[in-house]
Amino acid sequence: MRKVIITDLTRFSTAERVCTAAVDMNTGECIRPIPYLLSSRCAELNIQPGSILKGDFDFKKDAENPHIEDAFHKNLQFLGPSTTEGFKGVLDNTLSESVSAGFGIKFAEGQKHIPVGEVATCSIITIKVAPENFQIIEDQYKAGKIKASFTDNNGDSYRFLSITDRGFYDYAMSHQNDDKLADLQAFILNQDEIYLRVGVGRVYESNDGRNGYWLQVNGIYTFPDFLEEIRSYG
Repeated sequence: MRKVIITDLTRFSTAERVCTAAVDMNTGECIRPIPYLLSSRCAELNIQPGSILKGDFDFKKDAENPHIEDAFHKNLQFLGPSTTEGFKGVLDNTLSESVSAGFGIKFAEGQKHIPVGEVATCSIITIKVAPENFQIIEDQYKAGKIKASFTDNNGDSYRFLSITDRGFYDYAMSHQNDDKLADLQAFILNQDEIYLRVGVGRVYESNDGRNGYWLQVNGIYTFPDFLEEIRSYG
């Protein structure tokens, strides 16, 4: 059995299922458990970022690039929450210098997807950005939906990416009418460090014909403080 720490808890358009990602605490391998877990099962196992689980994971032999981390799971057991230091250590150990370096793909200015047929090194990475280089904004087209814009350490900017981090989504939905997003942005600016888990979804073709795996922000983690309404690691 493997012992893993949950690094990502992301939502789909429907609330019944969630997508998770974890890091093996011994090998450092990233794992995307499949099939996707039901929200009820996540609640039963107390799965959230920073949760420590053990279980059997079998990497999918025919996994399609870039989702090479797909692994079948069984016998999942909750062992307890990690410490803040332990969770931050996992993020540090999986850190990439930039988005392009992490995925092994040179993204052109304004590019937000990995085109079908282009080989990436993985489907999810960790980067660290300066608080002043990260912004959360409300989607002007969909009430309650939020987007993220950031500039990485290469100086490359990624604008209006979907935030699939379930904690942040739930926060936005519960505060969409009380201007709390401004308070959230102010809180972020007062933090020392921001770690982002940037992943790609399954293949999708946009209305203009661009077909590929689109970047999304799967996890947003602030240090030394975090909002308890959103996070619970530590």
